[in-house]
Amino acid sequence: MKVFVGYDTREDIAYQVCKHSLESRNDTVEVIPLIQSKLRDQGWYTRPIDKLASTEFTFTRFLMPELTNFNGWALFCDSDIIFLEDVAELFDQADDKYAVMCAKHDYTPKEGVKMDGQTQTVYPRKNWSSVMLVNCGHPSNKKLDMNLVNDPSITGAYLHRFSWLHDSEIGEISHEWNWLTDWYEEGTDGTPKALHYTEGGPWFENYRHCDFHGLWKIELQDMMNNG
Repeated sequence: MKVFVGYDTREDIAYQVCKHSLESRNDTVEVIPLIQSKLRDQGWYTRPIDKLASTEFTFTRFLMPELTNFNGWALFCDSDIIFLEDVAELFDQADDKYAVMCAKHDYTPKEGVKMDGQTQTVYPRKNWSSVMLVNCGHPSNKKLDMNLVNDPSITGAYLHRFSWLHDSEIGEISHEWNWLTDWYEEGTDGTPKALHYTEGGPWFENYRHCDFHGLWKIELQDMMNNG
């Protein structure tokens, strides 16, 4: 099981805890950080720096099919996520008729500034691409190659809305695997299997006591104890 995790140099600790949450629940998972500088050095990523990109992995996530040689299934997740359950349960939901599977949130955050100082943008299919099972060998993902991802005329909106696909090729996973901590309510909306700290997580000074902060801190402590 390959899991690509978005990496941002400003949030290394978030990545480390996300990685630990995956590996501590399944020792066969292969966690691969999408580090933009390395992808540039290796020639995978050549897009100009995008000042509108809220993270360093805004575009690099879409290199997954090519990075896997267009073969098999792989998972992408943002780094501001911790998994509470074995990710194998998510891979078990993979359905080969789909090119991508994701939680289809009906999510409209308030415009403004997030806790990390980044602008909170509002757009259709917000957060759909923050956790996605990608069928890297699906014929429709052949067009999602380096040339497309690195084309400056291809916008973030085009990619994050899965515009290279027909809607019928986008499958659905439960929002419990991409639990937006500022949006869903435990009990009312089910039980989280992966927590997504969309507004900012406990690794930010001014967000130490956000919703579900205790679970992230437990994961951090476990990582430190067993590192």
